Amino acid sequence: MKLNIPNSLSLLRIGLTPVFIIFLFYDHPYANLWALIIFLVASITDALDGYYARKHDQITDQGRFLDPLADKILVLSALISFAVLEVIPYWMVALIVFRDLFITGLRVVMNNKGFQLVTSNIAKAKTSFQLAIIVTILFYLGFSKVQFDALSDLIQFIRDYDLIYFLTLIVTVFTAYTGFSYIYENRSVIRQFLS
Repeated sequence: MKLNIPNSLSLLRIGLTPVFIIFLFYDHPYANLWALIIFLVASITDALDGYYARKHDQITDQGRFLDPLADKILVLSALISFAVLEVIPYWMVALIVFRDLFITGLRVVMNNKGFQLVTSNIAKAKTSFQLAIIVTILFYLGFSKVQFDALSDLIQFIRDYDLIYFLTLIVTVFTAYTGFSYIYENRSVIRQFLS
């Protein structure tokens, strides 16, 4: 593997994931805030690696594979951890995990046979929505355990109206929709592959 800057940033994102999970489960008042900071840093590497690869013409086959893999490792690890912590329901996480693994598996199998699937803008928006809900949950977890008067009303509002559940439900439905949309938009290539 060629270790250019974009690929190194993707590997850094993978390496930050277990550190993020350790802080998420660590029993200390500030641990979830540190988890939030680590997640934000990892998310920034996601934006930087793509930007740098395009700007400096360092798009490689390894990068095309490594970047979405790093995204999935980070995002799915966070969502599974939230389910274990009983912050969000398992069924929502299961649906998101199934969609991502199914589409990733389909892409890998078809690429190995020489078929190229097109990723739509709506599928890219899906990752952004997932990152947004994860940051929201981390914000809620972090500031629920720390007395910070300026944010106490917001934390109470999130708790009272069960916003985490409803926002995650929206992200889950949108994620499932993007899976169907992805298959529909690539239906002609999938038909060629199956024939």
